[in-house]
Amino acid sequence: MQRRTFVTAAAATLAAPMLHAQTLPSGPVRIVVGFPPGGGTDALARVVGQKLATMWNLSVVIENKAGAAGVIAADYVSKQPGDGNTLLMAHINSHALAPAMGLKLNYNAEKDFVPISMVGVTPMLLICNPDQPAKTVKDLVALCKANPGKISFASAGGGSAQHFALEMFKLRAQIFALHVPYRGSAPALTDLIGGQVNYCFETMTSATPFVKSGKVVAMAQTRLKRAKSYPNVPTMAESGFPGFEATVWYGLMGPGKMPPAMAQRMNEDVNKVLAMPDVQEKMEQYGAEDGGGSIEKFASFIKDEQQKWAQVAKAANVKVDA
Repeated sequence: MQRRTFVTAAAATLAAPMLHAQTLPSGPVRIVVGFPPGGGTDALARVVGQKLATMWNLSVVIENKAGAAGVIAADYVSKQPGDGNTLLMAHINSHALAPAMGLKLNYNAEKDFVPISMVGVTPMLLICNPDQPAKTVKDLVALCKANPGKISFASAGGGSAQHFALEMFKLRAQIFALHVPYRGSAPALTDLIGGQVNYCFETMTSATPFVKSGKVVAMAQTRLKRAKSYPNVPTMAESGFPGFEATVWYGLMGPGKMPPAMAQRMNEDVNKVLAMPDVQEKMEQYGAEDGGGSIEKFASFIKDEQQKWAQVAKAANVKVDA
């Protein structure tokens, strides 16, 4: 009896690490990114992917499938097996804004994915070039009300996070302003600096180099709390718009058929990665904060974002070709 107990206990001890190992993919892992190399989504995916490769002793590669503001990549990953070999660096566009606009997607943003972990939340900045007359939110609202439809705001494209932030501002401030969509942040920033457009909501990642060089002025930031890297720039909430929050966020997801145990193991490991001092340092460089946490927390966050932006899309009549 004692020998049988010992054998059973020994077998259980040996089985434990095997079961733990089975919660990881059996081969190379691809993290699919819906944007070109060099952008914020791609950069964060590479930071996390490199650490996971070491931790898992597996090859982890970043695969860029750019197009349709991340929708093409999300569609691709939604059709993959749930073996953990293909993951998605999900983005606000693919999982909140595209559904909010009622686009005909070939995937269900909730049912076709398994949330793994939030990687980071980045504020946007309300910016202008130094020649603009209004450099506070209060003055900008007054300027727009005095010149209805004449004050222009650039965005990275119709239906982008930058566009949605503008529409939320217009609704809350009850102003009429001109939306000028561009094909990405780079041309929008070029024209903002050149004075072809007056103002812009832009991601902190894209805007920061121009703020630091003095080519643009940061008037406000769009999270409820000030980012560590911008301690002296007021939030929109502090500038007269309580509860105003418009962020860009990134998170790791798997296809819908991924086993819960695998998602949980990956969540634990991503949390370990995000707690590493060198990773935290890199995240701060991109203005990405508040990554990590439980799967349930990430899933709840996505649901809240979907509801919030669906309300804005309906109230402002946001269309993808706007």
